[in-house]
This record gives sequence, C-alpha cells and structure tokens, in this order.
Amino acid sequence: MRIPNDKMILGTLSAYFCIGLLQINVWAYDQGKPDPSPPNILLIYVDDLGYGDTGPYGNTMVETPNLDILSKHGMTFTQAYAPAPLCSPSRAALLTGKDVARVRFEFVTKYPEDEFTWDDPKWLDKFKGLPLVPPPYTLNLPLKEITLAEALKSQGYRTGLVGKWHVAAHNEVYKGWSLTHGPKQQGFDFTAETFGAHPYAKVGGERVPDGGYPVDELTEKSIEFINEEHDSPFFLMSSFYFVHTPLKKNIPWLYKKYKGKYPSGTREEVIHYAVNINIMDHYVGRIIKALERTGKSKNTIVIFTSDNGGHPEIADNGPFRGSKWNLYEGGIRVPMIMSWPAHIQEGSVCDQIVSQLDFMPTFMDLTASGNKSKDWDGVSLMPLLTGKGSYKTSRPLSWHFPYYHPEGENFFKSPSGIGTGDGFISQTRPHSAWREGDFKLIYFYEDDRAELYNLRDDPSESNEIGSERPQIKNGLLKNLQRHLSQVHARIPKRKER
Repeated sequence: MRIPNDKMILGTLSAYFCIGLLQINVWAYDQGKPDPSPPNILLIYVDDLGYGDTGPYGNTMVETPNLDILSKHGMTFTQAYAPAPLCSPSRAALLTGKDVARVRFEFVTKYPEDEFTWDDPKWLDKFKGLPLVPPPYTLNLPLKEITLAEALKSQGYRTGLVGKWHVAAHNEVYKGWSLTHGPKQQGFDFTAETFGAHPYAKVGGERVPDGGYPVDELTEKSIEFINEEHDSPFFLMSSFYFVHTPLKKNIPWLYKKYKGKYPSGTREEVIHYAVNINIMDHYVGRIIKALERTGKSKNTIVIFTSDNGGHPEIADNGPFRGSKWNLYEGGIRVPMIMSWPAHIQEGSVCDQIVSQLDFMPTFMDLTASGNKSKDWDGVSLMPLLTGKGSYKTSRPLSWHFPYYHPEGENFFKSPSGIGTGDGFISQTRPHSAWREGDFKLIYFYEDDRAELYNLRDDPSESNEIGSERPQIKNGLLKNLQRHLSQVHARIPKRKER
C-alpha cells in the first residue's frame, strides 16, 4: 500500500487503529505458525530520509522496490517519530530509551576540543548577537547508560553494529568511532566501522556497469554478521550514512534514468538525491535478502526507519512544515516500517503515535524479560504489532532542541521563516515541543512564546490555534515544563545585560 502525502492519518476514519490489508507475497516470507523463541532483531537505521521520499509513503518519482516489498509484508507507520531533528541526539535517545532532555544529548557531537563550559568565553563568543546561550555540547554518550545492545546481551542476544555511531567524539575523523566510547564499549559484540560506499569514505571514481551498484562495505559487513552460525538470537543495527549529504554522484546510468524522470529545470541536487535514495534501497534489499537466503527471516523482526526528517534543500518531507534541524513535523515525523512473519499483519498500516523511544521497551517485551525502567520514555509497541493487549492512544511525546541552527555567521544569513517544502535552510531557534493526542505545542525560549496546533485538522502546522484553545495550550505547556523539570533538562540561558 502506498500512503499518499496528501492523505494522512490525520483527518481519516482510521486515525486511532491499525488497518490490515491483504497483499500478494513478493519475497518468500513464511507466514506459518509463529516461532515461540525470542526473535532476531534487524534495525536498519538510515540517515536524513524524509517522510515522503519513498514509495510506501507516496513518492512516485523515486523507485524503492525493496522498501515497497517490506511494506507489503509488514506494517507501515504514518505517525512515527524520531526523538530529535538531527542525528546524534536521535541515536543517543534510541540507544538508551530516554528522550534527549533526559539523556542530555541534544545536539551533534563534535571533536574533543569542542568541550566547553557555560561561561567559557569561546562558548559565549559562538552566540554573539543572540539573546540566549545554549548548553555546551555533549560529546560522548556516557558509559553508565544502558544501551539496547547491553539490555539485549543480558537476555542472551549476540549484538552487532555496522556503520554510523556518532554519539561520541573522535580526535581526527568527524563521525569516526571513539576508542573509549564506541560500540564495543556500549555492548556490541560484532562491530564494523565503515562509511561504506557513501562519499564520506573519500573513495570513488569506480566504474559501475549499467544496472550495477558500487560494492558497499557497510552492506557486506551486515550480511557477514547475518551469515554467521548463530546459536542465540541476534540484534543487528545496520546504521547507514545514506542519504545524508554529500550525495554520491558517480553512477551515470542511475543519474541518466532520474534526469529523464524529473521535469526540465529540476535542480541537479534533487536528481542526485533521488539516485542516492535508490542506492540506499538497493543496499537495504541485499541485507533483507540475506535473511531470506539463510533461513533466518521467519523469526526476525525487521525495522526500517530514519534518524530525523530530511534536508530541506533536497528531501520530500511530505505535507509537513519544517525539516531536519527543527521541531515542526517535517523535522521529526519519519518513515517507519516493521515486518515480522506470522506476527505482524502483512500490508498493514498503523496510524498510532509511536516513537523510536519505544524500541527499548518493545525489545525487552520481545525477549519476555519483563525488564522495565522508570527512566525509559517509550512504551512497548507489542500490542500494535501483534494485535494483543491495549495501547495508550493518547501517550505524550516530548522533544528538546535548545540550540540555534545554522551555527555561527550562517545563522544570520539564513531566512527566518520556516514553511512547508521551502527548499532552503531556515533559522532554527531554541525550542521544545510536546505532543498529546491530536494537539502539539511548540515552545520558543527567546520570547517565552508557545504555538499550538491540531495535527488531525492541520498536519502542516499552518494554523496556530493557541488563542482559540487557551486551556489546551496552557495545559500542554505545563505538562512540557513539568517533564523538562523532572528530567533536569538543560535550558538555554539568557545573557546578562
């Protein structure tokens, strides 16, 4: 099933339940009796993919046949959220099950020399001409935090991570793995540090025959892990750098294909972006087909999702306002597809509010461990996945982004307004957000201002209704402020006059 961008859950009769739709099998999925043993878990985490960038979410320009198949065999979520509007905090939150305010990892990690204190003159100088001083960068996910890998290892899982880590600072290579705070130190048994075929690897120029794709080490290492003779269930996080910029531009046959599909006058970067989505889909398909080839797919839950919304200059963030770097829906509403043969209804669409924070409690439910933590900010998705039990439809979600973006002088060169499908990077100012049911509140720290939206009626957040619904606005603001206080959130400070 395709989910057209202009026909979202918000405003449909299916707003609060999951719909099962019968589909024709394309992969050789075995939909026999459920396997009672704990399942393998494959989490495919891609970078900067917009909500409307793929076929299952209504994109008719970019070909994503493998994601189309995954959607047909699984559940496609229309209201899935990343924990943050950019990569490092989303990954820190996903790994711990704690929202970014609680884990205190709200911006991207940097280099070790970028460790500052609130009153460091170098830190203050970064915000010259601005009224607030954000919290200093968090550089490393603390080793005391219990990660998904550590929690699953305690239940007998073998754990693996291939590709992007980006929750710790590296001395020389941006996005490189820390030697003291890397996956090996956070519970992962099998690890492979690689950029794969992404341009970050600073390799390329390889000739790819028509119809072919570059060899991707990230994909091959993921397949290597799957091919192992596992005597226990496994958890693999295939953490892609695609489709983050810079874009790969050296596959002529794909470029020619999309150049012909897009209207004359389409910006070159948009065409190259389509090529990169197609490349990403190919690699995802190879990993999933490895599960099929090894016979492991029957008892493996596959999760595909993105770490945040898409880049505003090139991505399709659907009908939503905003993009990567801000807390309007375009920055945090992401594609998410889950498949689990004989458990998840094939071709189903789920319109419930869910979050990547839910992975930790869900995975613990998958292991039947019963482990729970009062510090987890998610809930188990098992009732949605299996149809057994009840799910709290009005569960609240919060986001915290106490920073300015772009950084430095580029902030003042950027447009101030944030709209829908802008095509450019706007100014993002320190803000937090709270969603509860249909309503979402965004609070801005500079001027103590709150905006209220009804996402059922107004998914593009174009009609601010705070003055019309003051009780709801004040109630959500109190809930947000209470939560931030309870988790000891780092709030930007006003400069002394």
